[in-house]
Parts: sequence; C-alpha cells; structure tokens
Amino acid sequence: MKALPLWKLDPKRVPGPLGALLRKEAHLWVHGWLEHRARLAFERKPRGERHVLFALCDHYEPLHGGVDSERGRARVARWRNDYPKMASRFRDATGRPPRHSYFFPGEQYERALVEPLGELCELGLGEVEVHLHHDGDTRATLRRSLEETLAHLMGHGLISRGARGEARWAFIHGNWCLANARRDGRWCGVDDEMELLYELGCFADFTFPSAPDQCQPALVNCIYYPRGDVRRRRAYEDGERAFAGMGKRDRLLLIEGPIALSLRAKDSRGKGRLRIESAALDASDPPDRARVETWLDQAVRVEGRSEWTFVKVHTHGAPEANASVMLDAPIAAMHEALAEGARARGAKLHYVTAREMYNVARAAMDDRNGEPPDFFDYEIPPPPRAAR
Repeated sequence: MKALPLWKLDPKRVPGPLGALLRKEAHLWVHGWLEHRARLAFERKPRGERHVLFALCDHYEPLHGGVDSERGRARVARWRNDYPKMASRFRDATGRPPRHSYFFPGEQYERALVEPLGELCELGLGEVEVHLHHDGDTRATLRRSLEETLAHLMGHGLISRGARGEARWAFIHGNWCLANARRDGRWCGVDDEMELLYELGCFADFTFPSAPDQCQPALVNCIYYPRGDVRRRRAYEDGERAFAGMGKRDRLLLIEGPIALSLRAKDSRGKGRLRIESAALDASDPPDRARVETWLDQAVRVEGRSEWTFVKVHTHGAPEANASVMLDAPIAAMHEALAEGARARGAKLHYVTAREMYNVARAAMDDRNGEPPDFFDYEIPPPPRAAR
C-alpha cells in the first residue's frame, strides 16, 4: 500500500496534543532539518576565504490589507524617503549599502506604486522582481497574468533582459502556494506552474521557507533543482541539491532561506520556549542578534563551496507596522548583528539582490574561482535602471 504523502495529512483531522503539534505543520520539514544538521556535522571545514551573501526579499505589497491607492502611495513614499537614510549607515565588505529586493505583486500594479521603487534602484539600493497572488487559475490565465505583470515592470525598466531581449526574473508566490501546493487547492490552481514560470524566463524561485504554512517543503536550508516531472503538483518537494561542478539544469532553481527549531530568549520565569525560525521579519517578530546567529548557523550553501554562505530572509515590508521594523532601529540592529556575526566567522559580508544571489550560486555550480563580487552579474544581467 502506497504511503500517504506527509503534505496530504490534514492536521485538522488529528485530535489531541499530536493534532496541536501538526497544526504547526512541523511534520512537513523537521525531519529534513535534522538531516541537514547531520550533514553539516560531517561536512569538511571551509577552505579559503569565507563570505556571507545576504539578501532581503520583500513580498512588497503596498495595498496589503485591502487599503486604497492613496494609502498605498503613502506607504511607498515612506520607503522612498526613509530607506536611503537607513541604508546610508551601513556598508558591506566592498562598500555597498544594503540592497533590497522588492517582489512586487502583479495584481496590485499601479504606476505610482512602482515608480518610486525604480528611483531606489537607480540609487543602487535594490532591484524589483515578481510576486503574484492568484486563485483558481488555469495555465492559460496564469500565463496572461504573468505576461501582463512583466510588461508593466519592464515598462519601468525594472526587469532584466536576456540576449534576445526576453524577460529574466525571479519569483515569490503569493500565499506561499507554489505549484498548487495547498491541500484545499486554493491560491493557485496550476499544478505545472513551475514549468510555466521557467518558460516565461523565471530563473529562480525565492518563496521558501514558509513554515508554519502547509506549503513548506521537506527539503530545507538548501539551493536545489526540483527532481523528476516538474509538471506535477508540489514539484518542489523532491530535489537535487546544488553542488560545485554540476552546471545548470534546464528548470527553475529554488533558493531557500534558513529554517530551524531554536529557543526564544528566556521569559520572566527564566524559561526558554521552542520556536520555529523561518527567516520572516515583521512587527510581531523583529530581527535580533539571536535570530541572526541562527540564520548564519543553518549554512545554506552550494555543496562543495562551503566557504560561501547564502542568507535569504523575507518580509512584508510595505504595511506601516512592518515598515517601522524595516526602516528604523530593529533593522539597524540586525545589520550590526549581521556584520558582527560575519566577522566572528572570519567572513566578508556582501549585500546582494535576489538576482545577484542567484548569479553567485550559478558561478559556484560552475565551480568558478574568485570572490562572490566577481559573479554578481554572472548569468543574469542587471535590469536597465539598476545602478552599476
């Protein structure tokens, strides 16, 4: 009898304490995390100079919460005004300020909501990529939505182009539901979504981790290609980990952020509490030094290039409460902790966009020699409005 895939196990149907645990969806990924920790325990120590690549990928939704356009424009204006001030306080090993990756939701497109992000890109403070919330789609309707989104963003000069002028872009799925991942079939509808994304020029997906959401894959803390038939539902569940010398596969690359079980700081009774660390930054869970250390310790890497650590975190930065985290003291403390954590590990810190992180990963997969900054534009060129 064929075993039921773990993702099909509905926690609502399991009573008692076990059901309570499963409602955090931990059964989907904890075994993968334990396997990852075991792999690290037997990994050879890095050779050569160490580097930390840090990318902050924002599900940047100005109209989040169903607000009107006027409030959305005010949210974007705050970012346009305050982000340069915050970023001016920090520099990486090569003198670059923090670089934000704005994954803009196609269904929220308005020119006035996007153009200020273009101005930030011209200042060398980030790049724009694609985000999309959709439900009940077919392959044909999803294609139309993606093509319309790409046309809008390319009209602003914010999407990279390939040798023939085609769009090259990164993706984060709205509601985490890549490849029709939910049990109830909501928030997507297209099993072969990953194949379609690749056909339309998407080079990498940055959706995960999503814990404690049900879309979370079992394969964690890695960079990988989906294995087997990418037209199937949740095709990302099984994958081939990226390794030095493997070259490129003809499919979408997945670049995950760190995920772990860790202890929260002790409470007033002196007790710690187990938490799911999924690299999400928001007002209810702002970044702190302990979280930064957990991200670094997960050691997301291209296998065989363990001296290069990839740290991809995410946020929903546009709403006011989260913007206060991302533009004020909490994010400043994070950058300070990140620099200290890299130094403590004898590593150079590099602020990168999603595109640059992908390019460095690809260079590692081609086993190229050099330092990460040599490969920021390795395969995918910068978009027209990105500052060189």
